[in-house]
Amino acid sequence: MNRLMIRVEAEDEWSRRIVQAVERGKPQPPGYSFTTEEDLLDTLTANRFAILKALTGAGPLGVRELARRVGRDVRAVHADAGRLASIGLIDKTSDGKLHFPYDEVRIEMAWHAAA
Repeated sequence: MNRLMIRVEAEDEWSRRIVQAVERGKPQPPGYSFTTEEDLLDTLTANRFAILKALTGAGPLGVRELARRVGRDVRAVHADAGRLASIGLIDKTSDGKLHFPYDEVRIEMAWHAAA
């Protein structure tokens, strides 16, 4: 299974986790990190989240088909997909289709009481 881990973590936490994984020789699943919960929620709006869900395991899709699957206007889906592609969460194929090469997505966020 090809899983993408989406996390909220500071850059120093991300660096520390990657260095530890390399030192242990333990491969990490593909991942994408946001530095704050607000960044994640501003980027992964409900509509963009629906796009990721529709693309998960679907193979490359054209914008019209994706819009049909999420029940939205083609222009709006095109704009949201463009944003997701610009930050590297989805890919565009050479023929212009949208591709999200994962079968599963996990989102990890945690917070603790203030000290």
